[in-house]
Amino acid sequence: MEIRVLRYFLEIAREESMTRAAQRLHISQPTLSKQIKDLEHELGKKLFRRTNYSVKLTDEGMRLRKRAEDILDMVDKTAAEFQSMDQVAGGDVYIGCSESQNIRFFAQCAKALQGKYPDIRFHLYSGDVEDFALRLDQGLLDFAIVVEQVDFDKYNALELPGADTWGVLMRKDSPLAKKEAVEIEDLFALPLICSRQSLQVEYPRWLGERLDSLHVVATFNLTYNAAVLVREGLGYVLAFDGLVDTSLESALCFRPLTPRLESKMYVVWRKYQMFSPAAQLLLEELTRRFGGKL
Repeated sequence: MEIRVLRYFLEIAREESMTRAAQRLHISQPTLSKQIKDLEHELGKKLFRRTNYSVKLTDEGMRLRKRAEDILDMVDKTAAEFQSMDQVAGGDVYIGCSESQNIRFFAQCAKALQGKYPDIRFHLYSGDVEDFALRLDQGLLDFAIVVEQVDFDKYNALELPGADTWGVLMRKDSPLAKKEAVEIEDLFALPLICSRQSLQVEYPRWLGERLDSLHVVATFNLTYNAAVLVREGLGYVLAFDGLVDTSLESALCFRPLTPRLESKMYVVWRKYQMFSPAAQLLLEELTRRFGGKL
């Protein structure tokens, strides 16, 4: 399986047209068709369903698309690392970021580093811890910024300053908005919109066996989208403070939980990881600001 052919395959998948893909790739359509037929023969699976007007991925083709994107990301990242080895002034750094206002501490490091090395570029990815761990292990991310739950046997970590405060995001016309803080007991009477990651990690730690008594009406992985559901009256979001506009002009407000619940954040990376020059510079800046490895 050749890298070049995987790029051909992905271009066809994106264009859903052999003709347009061939034009974009600057090769003839018969040549492109033969390359894909050879790939299908090599894998023993049909990758596309062909019609008079377009080509669509089969189930096997959709599986290969995900793998091919990861493979080509790794190939391109590796090539960029080698090209930048002698270019300490620049390079690319890939970071997975959980949603938190404490990302500002990373942003301060990034700004300071870019002031010294203007050609460094930072590529941020949103997701959950499980996704970040997979991409770290595959070498697709250099670092991840995560909420607690660090596997110190597998990863090195730096603790960021401060902590995120948990609470409930709600409409200002909600009866609960009259309270200064929301008690845990209040949650069981609410239609809740919950982070999928938190349902697996934080909530079981807080609630134990009572977790199943929550009335969860929706789940999310990006708080902005969840806030739209709150504005439209679907329910209440359990989230960190500071992620959504709750100013006087906003229809939403935030009330902290009581007793107060907080979460720390960590920058993590694989043990024994070989960094690109740009990623190594970022690690040095992070370490200088936030102390030694945990």
